[in-house]
Parts: sequence; structure tokens; C-alpha cells
Amino acid sequence: MAALASTFFSVTPKVSRSNSIPKLSLARSLSQLNRANLLAPIVVSALRDKFVRTNFASELDSSNGLKKLVDSLFVFCASLALSATLFVADVDSASAFVVTPPRKLQSDELATVRLFQENTPSVVYITNLAARQDAFTLDVLEVPQGSGSGFVWDSLGHVVTNYHVIRGASDLRVTLADQSTYDAKVVGFDQDKDVAVLRIEAPKDKLRPIPIGISADLLVGQKVYAIGNPFGLDHTLTTGVISGLRREISSAATGRPIQDVIQTDAAINPGNSGGPLLDSSGNLIGINTAIYSPSGASSGVGFSIPVDTVGGIVDQLVKFGKVTRPILGIKFAPDQSVEQLGVSGVLVLDAPPNGPAGKAVIVEVLRGDKLEKIPVVLEPKPDES
Repeated sequence: MAALASTFFSVTPKVSRSNSIPKLSLARSLSQLNRANLLAPIVVSALRDKFVRTNFASELDSSNGLKKLVDSLFVFCASLALSATLFVADVDSASAFVVTPPRKLQSDELATVRLFQENTPSVVYITNLAARQDAFTLDVLEVPQGSGSGFVWDSLGHVVTNYHVIRGASDLRVTLADQSTYDAKVVGFDQDKDVAVLRIEAPKDKLRPIPIGISADLLVGQKVYAIGNPFGLDHTLTTGVISGLRREISSAATGRPIQDVIQTDAAINPGNSGGPLLDSSGNLIGINTAIYSPSGASSGVGFSIPVDTVGGIVDQLVKFGKVTRPILGIKFAPDQSVEQLGVSGVLVLDAPPNGPAGKAVIVEVLRGDKLEKIPVVLEPKPDES
């Protein structure tokens, strides 16, 4: 399997948004143009014929010349007013059809748009800063060495992401959806499962915890949605389906296996690490963690840690700052050595006395007509004094 998706060097580009020029209706534009071409010659012809036929000099000499002159001026003013009215009507009608009508979306498109708008405030952008010393001035500077995604877990300011997103950081900064930035502190992390919990001191009205779902009942083929910051492009939505369940990948930090991982064909690229994988209801079902890709970019095979696994880890990290798992407390021989000896089962080499196996004793228990030996851990009695 190729290397997992990890942090990268990137600066979030600022994308300028310009208002698009609305398209005019060709049919209505031609209709108005033809109407103007027809009305203009009529008005001009009426004015020209009136003034050509009128002999101003002879009419002024006659007794009713003044009356005819007033009539001519009245006709001229009426024609001018008619032309102005037609011009204003054209402008108003043109501005009316320039306005673009609301875009019509299908029901599934509206659902996707609504899901993105409702869950984007819960997704954050994480910047990994590393301390570097300038070679000339010897000043210590904080230089961004990577970035990734995360999401708000609760109203207390806890943010969940992948461990490999914050690995090696001297300082961390979390940017919310409203572009406000806060310094983050590491609460705890689990390297084996590639999960980390941060905390920011942000006002509660700016924290939008993501809805927590269930991953135990997922089905191959159901729709999923990934929100993150691939290549520094903040709040990017990709869609796909669950293409596999109960996969196994290796942790980017320790190489230990992570089981029951969700496989999806939703595009997951560098920068998506730590972002949420959502179901069609907008509930969290996993953390986008890794991709299988020879080139390092999305090839349609991405992996997410299921939320049922993440939930237990986050609860322990928030309460204790670390994760405690049950162990046997034994050292056993490799499988190759066991095969060479021709022994079946597990060959125990040592059981440290301070471990669970070292504290256990073998007790014989009668079950039916058979006597079985089972290990029992004897807890010391509390001091009654």
C-alpha cells in the first residue's frame, strides 16, 4: 500500500469572487429593437410633415396665424413626450429581464447543499507550525510545515483531528469557518489509531459541534460526504459512496494496524486528513485518514477511521489525556520460531511480575466432569487500618 495521506506545505489561496454578468434574453432584445425601429420613423415623419406643410411666415400675417403656431408647438411637445415615454419604457423593460431568475435545483442537489451549509461551521483548518532558527540572524521563527483538517467535537472547544496532522508541531493554530484563528493546545493523542484531540479557547457561540453518528450499521453503497481543506482550499466538499467495510490500514505514526476502517471513493487529498466523513443525514461516521495512491493524490480509494472507534478514544483523551488498553503482560516468541519447534499455539517467553499475567495464579476449576486450569488475578486486600 502506498504512503498514507499526511501533512503538506501549502498556503490557502484567496479566491476572488466577481459578480457574473447576467445574460440577456435574445428574443426580447430583438423585439424591443424592432419596436424602436418602427416607432422612431413614425414620430420623425409626423414632425417633418407638419413643419414642411406649415408656412410660418404666411400664418403670422393672417389673423389666425398665432393660433396655428400654438397648435404646431403643442403637436411638437406631444410628439417629444411620446418619444421620451417609449424610451423610458424600453429601459424599464430591459432592466426587468436582465435579472437572472433563481436557479432550480433537484431535490438531491438541495439536500447536498443543505448538508454542506449546516456542517461547514463544524469543520476547522489546522496549521502545523514548527520552530526554525534563521541561519543569519539566529532568530527563532515559527514556520508552517503542514496543514490539515479537523472538526469541533463539543462546546468546550475540543477539536478532533489525525495525529499525523499535528506531529512534530511546536505550535498549532485552528481557523474556524468565520476565519477567526485561535492557538490550540494538545489535550492528548493516540498514535496507534492516528487520533488527536486539541482544545481552543473560543466563544461558545462560535463553536458548532458536529453531529455524532454510528458506524456499526453502515452498508456498502450508501452515500457519504467528505468536507476538508485539500491543498489549502478551505471547506471543500467531495461526495461518493462506501466502497468497502472492515478494511485494515497501518497507522502513519507507528505502523500498527488500524482495523474496521471504512473505504470510500469520495475524493480525499492531502489536507483532507482529519476532516469528517458524513452520511446523508449529516452525521459523523468517520475521520478521513489515508488514501491509497501511487502519485500521492486521490485515486478513488480513501480510508476513514469509524466513529465508533474514535468516540471511545476521544472520551479517554478528554478525561485522562491518554488511552489505556487492556494487555496480557506476556512476551511471546515469533510465529516462525513456533513453527520451527513444531509447537501449536503461543509460546510464552516471559511474564513480568508487575504485569497482569505475572500477578495471575493458576486455579483448577471443575467444570462438569473435567478439571480445567484458568488464570486468576488476585487483587490485594485494601488496608483496613
